[in-house]
Order: sequence, then C-alpha cells, then structure tokens
Amino acid sequence: MEIKKHSGFVAIIGRPNVGKSTFLNRAVGQKVAIMSDKAQTTRNKIQGIYTTESTQIVFIDTPGIHKPHSRLGDFMVKAALSTLNEVDAVLFMVNATQKRGRGDDFIIKRLKDVKKPIFLVINKIDQIHPDHLLEIVDDYRKELEFKEVYPISALQGNNCEELITAISGTLPEGPQFYPEDQVTDHPERFIAGELIREKVLELTREEVPHSVAVIVERVKREDEEKILVQATIIVERSSQKGILIGKGGKMLKTIGTKARKDIELLLGDKVYLELWVKVQNNWRDKQTDLKALGYRQDDY
Repeated sequence: MEIKKHSGFVAIIGRPNVGKSTFLNRAVGQKVAIMSDKAQTTRNKIQGIYTTESTQIVFIDTPGIHKPHSRLGDFMVKAALSTLNEVDAVLFMVNATQKRGRGDDFIIKRLKDVKKPIFLVINKIDQIHPDHLLEIVDDYRKELEFKEVYPISALQGNNCEELITAISGTLPEGPQFYPEDQVTDHPERFIAGELIREKVLELTREEVPHSVAVIVERVKREDEEKILVQATIIVERSSQKGILIGKGGKMLKTIGTKARKDIELLLGDKVYLELWVKVQNNWRDKQTDLKALGYRQDDY
C-alpha cells in the first residue's frame, strides 16, 4: 500500500541572531546555512529539505528582519518578507533571552495578514530559567493567535523533533518536491562560498563586519583524490583586505584551513582550496555589484 506523503514549504522568520540557521541545520542533519553570533549572517533565502517516508518539509531560512542601512540590507528584509506569501506554514522564531522588541512587533504586524498556520518558536530555552517561559508565551500570545507554541533549543536539540512532527501534521498531501537524499536546493558552489564567509566572520570578529562577500570562481576535480576550489573574498576597503590576509598571510591561511574542512564534508572528498582577497569599494550600496554577487533585488 502506498504511503500518502505530506509536503510543503515552511518559512523560518525572526529577528537577526535568534537561531534560525542553527535550527535549519539541525532539522536537515547537516550544515546548509552558515552560523554566526553576528546579526544578519544569512543574506539569501536558504532552503533546507527534511524528508522521511511520509513527509517532505522544505524549510526556508530567511535573513533576519532589521532596519536596513544599505541596499544590501534592504534586499535582505525584502527577501525575508516576500517568503510569507509563498509558504504552507510559518515558524516565527524568537530569542528566549531577549524581550519582545520593535523588530518582533514589525514581524507580528506582517504576520497578521498571513492566512497559513503560524508556530511561535521560542529558541534558546537552555539559557533561561523555566519559570520565565510562561511569561514569554503570554506576552506573544497577547499580540497574535498562534497555531501552537514550541519552546526549543536548536543548539541542543530540545523539542526540535516534536516541532517537526507538529509541522508535518499541518502540511497538505502533495508530491515530493526533491529527491530524498537532497538536503538543499542551493548548488554546492553557493554553499562552499557561504562556508568560507562563515569562517571570515568567525575569525575576524568586529574588524571585518558585513562588508564581505565570497565568489567561488571554480570547482574542478583535479584527479580521483582531490577537488580544486578557487574563491575570491570581496571586501570594501584596503584596510579590511590587510586584516583578512594577516601578517605573512597567516589569517587567510587559517580561514582557508577551517573552510576547507567544512567544504570537504560538503563534497565528500579531499579539497584543495585557493583563496584571494579583492577590494570592491562600497559594493553593498551598488546595484550592479549586488546583482553580480547574487543579490537580485528585482526578484522581490
């Protein structure tokens, strides 16, 4: 007897740094979205695919909602909000350690027009006392009616499986959109570039903020034992280039070593990674540069 499959698209929306990418990676079982404790790490809508015998959930991890300060920031907010009109359910994720703020209120206002099931997901419950949880739930429930509320720890996995089961129950019967072994719709080249950018954010901290983009120029199998990956890191100022290269090239070498390990896990083979750094002044505010780097504002 054929098992009926429930399938659909689910948006993960919330303020920056609430743990959307961490949850997505846990749900699909491997890293498809980069993680950083810096706000606004995710720039594009990243799709992660969770598949079982009876369910396929296509999660869409959106950029965090924030007040934009550049064309890139404007693109990120439009990308996040446009998702709400395309999905079968929405996960509104909030940080248990932060009080409801203007960013949350802005999202709630938009969610009031959404006709699909909305789950309130309170993340990072491992960082608060359980007694505070009811207060957080009551605060949000005053503002919007949610289908269900799930307190989770995306980092530790608490309640994540239960949340996924609940989401599955709301999805319509439908086709399997992707092969069962596929975990993202983004090409490997895109994910490799994101993994490099993650290491830049992790290792340079405040010195090189969000003025970094990565272009993977080439992915080529050199022989049976090795894949060549060549990538360029784009920054806005010469001083940032100096920081990324480091004394005697030490910083760039460290970035490359850490990124290579993640890319090898992604590609399932040995990788030889070559990195360059290039200055492109004020690329975040130039429409032509944004399009060249894959941020297509006119898509929204």
